[in-house]
Amino acid sequence: MPESILPPSHAYGSALERQLAGQHARRPADPLLSLVVPVFNEEESIGLFLDTVAPLMERHGFRFEIVFVNDGSHDNTLGHLLDRSARDCRLRVVNLSRNFGKEAALTAGIDHARGDVIVPMDIDLQDPPALIEPFMARWREGYDIVYGVRTQRTWDTTAKRLSASWFYRVFNSMSPVRIPENVGDFRLVDRRAVEVLRQLPERNRFMKGLFAWVGFTSIGVPYERPQRAAGSSKFNLWRLWNFAIDGVVSFSTAPLRAWFYVGVVIAAIAVLYALFIITRVLIFGIDTPGYASLLIVVLLMGAIQLLSLGIIGEYLGRLFLEVKSRPIYVIEGVYEDGTVQPPRA
Repeated sequence: MPESILPPSHAYGSALERQLAGQHARRPADPLLSLVVPVFNEEESIGLFLDTVAPLMERHGFRFEIVFVNDGSHDNTLGHLLDRSARDCRLRVVNLSRNFGKEAALTAGIDHARGDVIVPMDIDLQDPPALIEPFMARWREGYDIVYGVRTQRTWDTTAKRLSASWFYRVFNSMSPVRIPENVGDFRLVDRRAVEVLRQLPERNRFMKGLFAWVGFTSIGVPYERPQRAAGSSKFNLWRLWNFAIDGVVSFSTAPLRAWFYVGVVIAAIAVLYALFIITRVLIFGIDTPGYASLLIVVLLMGAIQLLSLGIIGEYLGRLFLEVKSRPIYVIEGVYEDGTVQPPRA
């Protein structure tokens, strides 16, 4: 078509609208939906979760599978999962050889999910299964990632709410990869984004950051986070603190750069103070500095050096783990239809 008779660019809609339209046209009419559920000592929650989720998925007419990842549970979680999977072919159990942590378990579940779309979620039903339907509606519009945004966290402690708020602000101020505030792992991820995630080799995994790092078109769906249905949380403030450090160190070198500038400022102050002392001695004669002020300076500098070494150690420790190239997780077995299946490559 000659350029003179082409319709104006706005006739095609915005770039995002054109992206969404293209993705919408390629969406399968009857997609397979994979729910990825990491579990650790959750024997009390399994029955309630399945009795809630399965009827809901059937009512909406979704074709689905549920991939449970047993992360080295010490109770009878695995036994309950095997009993239910033997009676329902839509359930698959990936049993890890020991406890590798939630991020590794989530990675294992994503690696073994077969669906066109994948929804990571917790078994405690604080990630409302009813939200999957609006997730799917947004996915059919063309979005590749649809995440749940917690508008209310009534059942979380004040300390947890405040620490979460501070973490998101600190992380987004330091990292070039921004993660939406009040967003957990509960989201829908299209298969093409999942395949990118599976290519990421890092051992220290911060999944919220990795979901944001892969990009693609994304949108949030607000929801009120309900109370935990059964069991108890396995995260305390200390584990959350270490988890936050992992997130910042995995996606930002700002702490290293910050301490470089701290060193420059302290060095400048030291030089200026030395010049001040020399000038004062030359003008007023010999001056004897006080012991207390000298001790304070020595202790302050020692504390700053130890703190900076600690920050460097955080990065060096992660580099050490990455260089060893150990696998993210080890699978004891994959159970489906009551039998053991070979692990997915």
